[in-house]
Amino acid sequence: MNDSSWGAPPQAGYWGASDQGPVQGAAPAGPAYDAHYAQQTRPMPIVPDVPEHGGDQDDGQGAARLSGPLFRDEPFRDETHRGENPSAQPYAAVPQNPEPMPDAPQPAQPQPQKKTAGRDLGAAIGVGVGLGAVIVASLFVVKAVFVGVVAVAVVVGLWELTKRLEERKGIKAPLVPLAIGGAAMVIAGYVRGAEGAWVAMALTALAVLVWRMTEPPEGYLKDVTAGLFAAFYVPFLATFVAMMLMADDGAWRVLVFLLLTVVSDTGAYAVGWRFGKNKLAPRISPGKTREGLLGAVAFAMVAGALCMQFMIDDGIWWQGLLLGLAVAVSATLGDLGESMIKRDLGIKDMGTLLPGHGGIMDRLDSLLPTAPVVWLLLVIFVGSG
Repeated sequence: MNDSSWGAPPQAGYWGASDQGPVQGAAPAGPAYDAHYAQQTRPMPIVPDVPEHGGDQDDGQGAARLSGPLFRDEPFRDETHRGENPSAQPYAAVPQNPEPMPDAPQPAQPQPQKKTAGRDLGAAIGVGVGLGAVIVASLFVVKAVFVGVVAVAVVVGLWELTKRLEERKGIKAPLVPLAIGGAAMVIAGYVRGAEGAWVAMALTALAVLVWRMTEPPEGYLKDVTAGLFAAFYVPFLATFVAMMLMADDGAWRVLVFLLLTVVSDTGAYAVGWRFGKNKLAPRISPGKTREGLLGAVAFAMVAGALCMQFMIDDGIWWQGLLLGLAVAVSATLGDLGESMIKRDLGIKDMGTLLPGHGGIMDRLDSLLPTAPVVWLLLVIFVGSG
């Protein structure tokens, strides 16, 4: 390659001293020349000598092959002779053997999500059928046995609620007076009606206040407040189921109450799972939808009309429509109420006693607030019996 054709200085001027002797047209060597050009040049990096044609062979010393300018932002030429040959153009930095860029990873295609129930439906159905069989058998064989079943459910529900309060909030509601008073409330409601239930509730509240006095005063107010709330929420509301049982057709009234609540929950689940789009209360229970509420109302009203017409003495179908509407609303509010409690506690279920369902309280959530509603409407429609 002839360097003079680019207007470049001799090999000595670019690469350093040359051992090839003087070259025609080369600038004179010496201090004057070096001093003159030292003021116009910047130091260039020293690079190892390479083959003239940039071969791929190894020189045995680990020398790198020159394939472009020494710096990315400057041409491959000697700046000391800028302007001497205007026709000269800088070398273009062309990468040799560029490696192909890897293909950018393609974003994964979202897979369609299948709707799931969120629970083991097989276990839930099996447990539900088993509980239903026990309840119906005790309800129509010996009423006292059914009252005992209700009392046991109340005690277990109180245990779950107070245990979660202590674990998550450090609130120690007295369980012993609550359990004894709760069972007494259910029995008093069955034996003496509303009057007996109110007396038992008052005595239970007093027992909670006194029992908590045996411990240090720190946290007394929050503990007894939680205890009074638990006494009203679980056993007192459950006494209305026992009070329904006092009527001559009490077993059928309780059965209608249970059927309408279950049908309401089933309608809400079925319609909400299939058609639900608009959230009912996303901050409390994200899974509930307005479409599900409409399904609960429709299912419960139809079931209520049939139950009042064929299962309740002197009942009329339109009364069943109103009863079904009231049950759907109260059951939904009860479910949301317990969801609010669980949100505050930061838990999904109150317990693990019932596979596929959670705890006892997770099954009583819609039943408890519905019991006084059904009891009152049946008294209004057909009397206390």
